[in-house]
Amino acid sequence: MTRVTSPLRGAAVAALLAASVTFAADANPTQERADRFLLLVNSAYKSLVTLEGNAQWKALTDVSPLHDAGSETASKARAAFTGDPVLINEAKALLLQRHELNELTIRELQQLLLLAAEGPMTNPKLVADRIDAEVAQASTLNGFEFKLAGKPITVNEIDNLLNASTDLKERQAVWEASKESGKALKPGLVKLRDLRNGVAKELDYPDYFALQVAGYGMTTDEMIKLQDEFMRELRPLYLQLHTWVKYKLAEKYQQPVPKRIPAHWINNRWSQEWGGLSEGADLTPFFKDKTPEWVARSSEQFYVGLGFPKLPQSFWEKSDLYPVPAGDKRKKNTHASAWHVDLENDLRSLQSIEANPWWFSTNHHEFGHIYYFMGYTRPEVPALLRTGANPAFHEGFGELTALASGMAPYLKQLGILPADFKVDENAFLLNNALVPGVPFIFWASGVMAHWEADVYAKGLPADQWNARWWQYVRDFQGVEPPAARGEEWCDAATKTHINDTPCYYYSYAIAQVFKYQLNDYIAKHILKQPPQSCNYANNKEVGDFLRKIMEKGKTEDWRKVLKEATGEELSTRAMVAYYAPLMQWLQEQNKGRPIGWE
Repeated sequence: MTRVTSPLRGAAVAALLAASVTFAADANPTQERADRFLLLVNSAYKSLVTLEGNAQWKALTDVSPLHDAGSETASKARAAFTGDPVLINEAKALLLQRHELNELTIRELQQLLLLAAEGPMTNPKLVADRIDAEVAQASTLNGFEFKLAGKPITVNEIDNLLNASTDLKERQAVWEASKESGKALKPGLVKLRDLRNGVAKELDYPDYFALQVAGYGMTTDEMIKLQDEFMRELRPLYLQLHTWVKYKLAEKYQQPVPKRIPAHWINNRWSQEWGGLSEGADLTPFFKDKTPEWVARSSEQFYVGLGFPKLPQSFWEKSDLYPVPAGDKRKKNTHASAWHVDLENDLRSLQSIEANPWWFSTNHHEFGHIYYFMGYTRPEVPALLRTGANPAFHEGFGELTALASGMAPYLKQLGILPADFKVDENAFLLNNALVPGVPFIFWASGVMAHWEADVYAKGLPADQWNARWWQYVRDFQGVEPPAARGEEWCDAATKTHINDTPCYYYSYAIAQVFKYQLNDYIAKHILKQPPQSCNYANNKEVGDFLRKIMEKGKTEDWRKVLKEATGEELSTRAMVAYYAPLMQWLQEQNKGRPIGWE
């Protein structure tokens, strides 16, 4: 484990800044002073991010007290620098003279202050306590052992049972087993809520939710309003889908049609997507002769065909892509993720790939992140701005890749579907709408965004957390638990990002909307093909279009980047148009049925 005993801070930072200010005073341009300052900041930031990334990677891929301690030490070292009051004051002072600075410099300084707000050393004890609590929560999350009927069960096994079982008693037992981690995670989450809000307030944000949406240049109210607009515009389609699905599930389980869908009837643990219901688009049989390694390589080939380079050999050597073998004592995080460890060429992914359609889509998503990292890793983009134009852009590129990988022409070209396979277009469109598509918006924009806003921005008491959670699941999703869920549970905490990436799920919702806008432009203006069944494979013009967005990182405002790329503002227009044929089909299928659950 690398030990950091003297991170650059305090007197050392002040001395280096004094030198840069003295130099600038001779020439007297504010821009020169900012350039010297940011040269220091970018260099140190990059080094400390690398240190932290390596430590966190070990903590997530081999859960142990030793690696937890290493992650904690590295995170404190990074926070000691980015949150140093000297840096904060200098950034604020320079921004007071923003009229003398170029746009790139202003964006770097603003990004520095956002990073500082995550660990402001104006209150070192608060920051240290938060990091300690984050590490402890991650250890509980990553090391939790799920059990079914008293025997250990992996997350992949839980998901596979929910995908396969038609026994409702068994399904309820599996679903309830998947919620056991919430009890263990709730005390840490209660503690973290106050610590996260505390650090946000140090730099004058009212709460942690407000700090996170500041990355979009928005307030909490503006972000929630945007999420509500998404749901309002998509609600007619969602109600038709909800109605069709509950009738389909009632038939499957030979049960009366319910008002709301019981959560254990749905294959996904959180009802955020409703897979396994569109038989004509079930790709499972076509993966029987595939291997996890083939699944991983297929995603690389997708981008290589668009004109992007192959992934470096170090990616394959350093990544952790496959499940931990049975009997192995090592435990690792089970949530798929992509890593830009050193903000240069150290690229990695953490997954548990199996040869099935879900992991095929997920792997394409994660490689979308990886190629976005590669796109903006260039000298013109400072280390501070080597990130997405906004957080949703990163998720959007991942989701766009997943969407493109699920279209029948691409699946035929890749050899997953036989060349003579007769495509049921309604079935494929329905499958896209269900996974993740439309239900995901009502989960992310509705349940997740509103619940976390209540917890962080409105101070919802912890003894009301589970009740509020299920209120939102009922109201926004039209889903209900199979049995009463009291406050001894914390079902929200069973979702990874509630713990380790809080106040973020609205970004996934924006990414869903964003991906349809990109796909709509690519299909109509580049491929000249229908958006619902286009094929990106081996089209270098598509690659050039994506690269122009990717290579900017966060050097330009995200609204400008989106408008220049697609010609329109953020809008559900493309998403609604994509599913217009499905809407007509659903309305025909649902004739005579009561629509929705109210």
